[in-house]
Amino acid sequence: MENSQEKLAYEWVTVEAGNVDIASEFYCATRDVFEARFGRMIRELFEKRENDASIVSAVVGEIANNSFDHNLGNWRDVPGILFSYFFSEDKIEIVLADRGRGIFSTLKKVKPEIKNDQEALMTAFTERISGRAPEKRGNGLKFVRENVQSKKMHLSFYSGNAKAELNDEMKIEENLENIEGCLAIITL
Repeated sequence: MENSQEKLAYEWVTVEAGNVDIASEFYCATRDVFEARFGRMIRELFEKRENDASIVSAVVGEIANNSFDHNLGNWRDVPGILFSYFFSEDKIEIVLADRGRGIFSTLKKVKPEIKNDQEALMTAFTERISGRAPEKRGNGLKFVRENVQSKKMHLSFYSGNAKAELNDEMKIEENLENIEGCLAIITL
């Protein structure tokens, strides 16, 4: 992990259940706690980087909402997400992590032919599909990919033993360490 925010999120998502830091100022146990911090992030982003604020906040909101929507009642141990951000005049860094079921487990229910975490990430970022079928949803991570590419952001997204790197292009590969749940690192 490159910086302290990334390291914090990585440790939070991978640590043993009894050692999860739920006292962290970045831990959002419920959606309303996240939404309050998210609102503050949006205000700060508009102050520092107004031209980027709308797209960046839409991407962050989509990833966080997926964490809450797809894990409701199914968290593996600690509910909620870790959400941290840093802005300067020339850099944006945002990390989100959840200790949920992960993309593969979520999509396998609606598309049983998915064989592994890499296929699950490819499906999530390229197809209109939702782990909440029969609801007519499923644009979330496809929307994220399109906006990351159009705004020239960088997204590293980990779930299971897969890693997606998105910027101008998308590359999905095996990750050596299994990330139960999801970890997203957004930079611009």
